[in-house]
Amino acid sequence: MNDLWAVVLAVSAWIGASVAAPLPVLGGAAVAVAGLALRRPAVLCVGAALATSALAARSHDGLHPPEVGPWAGVATLVDDPADVSGALRVTVRIGGKRVEAWARGSSAGGLHARLAGERVWLAGRLDELPASRRGRLAPRHIAGRLAVEEVGAWAPGGLPSRLANGVRRTVLEGAESLSPERRALFGGFVLGDDRGQSVEVADDFRASGLTHLLVVSGQNVAFVLALFGPGLRRMGLRTRLAVGLAVLVSFGLLTRWEPSVLRAVAMAAVALLADTLGRPVSSLRLLALAVTGLLVVDPLVASSVGFRLSVGACAGIALLSPRLADALPGPRPLASALAVTLAAQVGVAPVLVPTFGALPVVAVPANLLALPAAGPLSVWAMATGLPAGLAGGALARAVHAPTDVLLGWVAGVARAAATAPLGELRTGYLLVAAAAVGGALALRRRTLAAVALAVILAVASLPVMRPGPLDGRTVAPGARVWRGGGATVVVVDGTRSPAALLSGLRTAAVRRLDALVVARPGRGTAGVVEPAVHRYEPSLVLVPAGSPLPRATVPAAGTLVRLGSLTVTVVRAAPRLEVEVKRGPAGSVP
Repeated sequence: MNDLWAVVLAVSAWIGASVAAPLPVLGGAAVAVAGLALRRPAVLCVGAALATSALAARSHDGLHPPEVGPWAGVATLVDDPADVSGALRVTVRIGGKRVEAWARGSSAGGLHARLAGERVWLAGRLDELPASRRGRLAPRHIAGRLAVEEVGAWAPGGLPSRLANGVRRTVLEGAESLSPERRALFGGFVLGDDRGQSVEVADDFRASGLTHLLVVSGQNVAFVLALFGPGLRRMGLRTRLAVGLAVLVSFGLLTRWEPSVLRAVAMAAVALLADTLGRPVSSLRLLALAVTGLLVVDPLVASSVGFRLSVGACAGIALLSPRLADALPGPRPLASALAVTLAAQVGVAPVLVPTFGALPVVAVPANLLALPAAGPLSVWAMATGLPAGLAGGALARAVHAPTDVLLGWVAGVARAAATAPLGELRTGYLLVAAAAVGGALALRRRTLAAVALAVILAVASLPVMRPGPLDGRTVAPGARVWRGGGATVVVVDGTRSPAALLSGLRTAAVRRLDALVVARPGRGTAGVVEPAVHRYEPSLVLVPAGSPLPRATVPAAGTLVRLGSLTVTVVRAAPRLEVEVKRGPAGSVP
């Protein structure tokens, strides 16, 4: 089977998994086996599509919760608990089913320190998933929801999870000398653990196209194998394969089998097997065979956005980076780095744009600026993380001094790129860019390709560089923004996601915030708007009585504030704050 047929096989398996038709599994498997036996790639592809379709349908049929109602017993944590919108969320296994558990207050406190694999006594109520979340949670095999009311005793999991959790805790303890923000970034680089990252930092990395740096990828897997390389090379072929696979499985357990880890580990496993058999294969074929195998084992992963992005980036690099490196002008190291960055962005665009709406223009320069620090940071942090944790004290602080510097550079690039007055490439821009640049390269006109790309990026950035007026535009559920006369006013009423609020303000090209109006009292709403207050530092924050936001003003009914060409009138002050925003003569805060 050549590279082309390997790609067709992977695409066939993906289509079958996406269709999820209730077909007989054995029938599809029989067709696939016949294709292998007869050396007929086309028959093998048909069999793979039929098999993955049948397996996906069976997996979807199994996504129903255990018996709905009150429940109490021992649950096994599938992932690590994470803070989400003032609550604690964790996936647990109950009676062979995965359930999304939510805890608040004292219950959340009892779960906060636990890690995946550990067993905890829980009591609460089991319910079906809301219809709006079923499709989103299906790739993680989540079948129900548990509202946790009580948390009891806990026990460590099996030996593999105990070892993995011990290593994770040791590595993070060794980074205690780092600031909380840098320590959270360190956890992302080394372990793919993004739980401690602030909303602002996460938004910076998302806006700059650098989120992929905070997940474990093929680079991390390659470095782990390189660490064990000297020992593996001294082993026999079969022993090398067995030990190499054990290393990969251990790494997967340590990093929680995230989608990018699944893809990278599967590719590394196929590469080890090919090396053992003496049949080296191209990176494209490695990717295709790994994807096919993963879809057979877990067909629901086909709908995972993280898995699609990982596969898209890897496919883009394998297909385009060598050709782009040859076509781009300039020094070879710079051309190669730019080629890899562009190829990865092209690979993720078909997934990123339909899912999130756009691709940030700043992603390419941000990746080029972060790359000189990101690569050494991953290598250094992975090599020294465990020794630093075991040694502790002054030695750990000394070891992580370079880590701190490298993390500071990457975080600084993300912050600067996120605030750059550049736009986003949507579907139309991407199609025009692909046609213009592709045509110029086909004519071997490198300069023309560069000029065409620069013009398209500049045009995409114009709406952001010259933001127009806004009249009550909804930037997030329950959040609206007005802009006029150089002033910007945001009214927040019911928003539950601080990440969605920051993202919406950034998309609306809000660079400064003159007034923030918080309609509802309470700690929940205050927690949602705090990241926006910290980032924009508005000169005026209006809140109802009972809001815990510091340095905020509780206005009386009838209060009128003029900001630029906007007039904010307080219609009602209690129990919630209601305002009316209108355009009027230019003015200022009284």
